[in-house]
Amino acid sequence: MVIEKKKKISKAWIIGAILIVLHFYKLPFYYSQPGDAKELAPFVEVEGGYKEEQGSFMLTTVLMGQTNVYFYAWAQLSDYRDIYPEDQIKRPEETEEDYLHRQQMMMTSSQDAAKIAAYEYAGKEVNISYNGIMVTSFIEGMSAEEYLTHEDRILAVDGYRVKTVNELNKRLAGKDLSEEAVLTVLRDGEEVEIAVPLSPFPEDIEGGEGRVGIGIMYPVTDRSISFTPEVTIDVQNIGGPSAGFMFALEVLNQLTSEDLTKGYHISGTGTIDEQGNVGRIGGAKQKVVAAHNAGSDIFFVPKEGGREGSNYEEASATAQDLGTSTKVIGVNTLAEAVEYLESLGPKEEKES
Repeated sequence: MVIEKKKKISKAWIIGAILIVLHFYKLPFYYSQPGDAKELAPFVEVEGGYKEEQGSFMLTTVLMGQTNVYFYAWAQLSDYRDIYPEDQIKRPEETEEDYLHRQQMMMTSSQDAAKIAAYEYAGKEVNISYNGIMVTSFIEGMSAEEYLTHEDRILAVDGYRVKTVNELNKRLAGKDLSEEAVLTVLRDGEEVEIAVPLSPFPEDIEGGEGRVGIGIMYPVTDRSISFTPEVTIDVQNIGGPSAGFMFALEVLNQLTSEDLTKGYHISGTGTIDEQGNVGRIGGAKQKVVAAHNAGSDIFFVPKEGGREGSNYEEASATAQDLGTSTKVIGVNTLAEAVEYLESLGPKEEKES
């Protein structure tokens, strides 16, 4: 009897040890799932600005982390959880700390673009000094990783000065596979010209089907900016560029005396550039879930000019699947979002 008991105890310890090992063993995949919706007013401060909002503007998040066996299996049990190969999230030599730093750089850049777009729309003073476009990471298999380095700053394309990521993309758009892009790059303190051949985007890159480019992933506009009145944005533990559009709405609301929220709880997502153009993001369906869970009245999402497979289409399908009362609104620009909000009556009147 004693021997039998020892055998049972030994088996239990072995099973327990295996379960613990499986918990800590990381697979070469990342999972993502719906995050939450965070009210922006406490994190945005325009000097002397208007803070009396009847409703709220909220950014929406996606939670992401490296998978173990359990998370990988768990992610299969919901349409709102996704699995990504590690090489789609991090470059091969990139540590977790490097990845988080890159995400924070993109967040900072998106905040700058949001401030500029909001101040320009409101007719307020902005002073900008541009220092080139930072090369943060590469798309594996495309030409940029062979010709450029992470320390480079791109200054011009084919002899045309480019100050922002948006200008860089416009100069590269329309080229075909047989062409090259002549980049003027600041490297080791000197300007050099580098001819970079165009490459097809991999099929597994979201939004890259049928397109060609040089293969820079998440470039960042490097610039120094001052605003009048001063503005600060202080959000911790959130990375990436996808909150830029909602930051712009909150900044704009504090710059003007009219409350754009009108009592509505308004969440959303989307990148933004200095001209107020709203761009594609990842995780649209998961952010709709976050907006729904937060009880949002309105969810803004990039319409992408109405293209097939847009964030707006994805978000609308998810909202219908959820049966949510949150209204999904697709927009291409900050101006479109403002015009939509200005067309609404106050929430109290609508519900009375």
